[in-house]
Amino acid sequence: MRIIIRHVVLAALPLVLGAAAGYGVAMKAASCTSLVGPLFAAKCHGRQLQYQLLLQVGGTGVGSLLAAVVGAALEFRRRRSGPPPAVL
Repeated sequence: MRIIIRHVVLAALPLVLGAAAGYGVAMKAASCTSLVGPLFAAKCHGRQLQYQLLLQVGGTGVGSLLAAVVGAALEFRRRRSGPPPAVL
């Protein structure tokens, strides 16, 4: 059961980091109307969505890289802790 939980956590890591990056941008941003006024608010909103999407993709990429490194380290540790190979 521990192995299944470990695999689920490693598989969910990119999703969680990507969603956290996108959510962080959405919560930190002020309203477009207060930033640039009502005339340019539509263009500002599109730019905010582009930044949010860019950071979400970046967070997913970082999460994938982190999951690959952690998975490789766990696999390397598992192989070293096993019995020595048989010599013929």
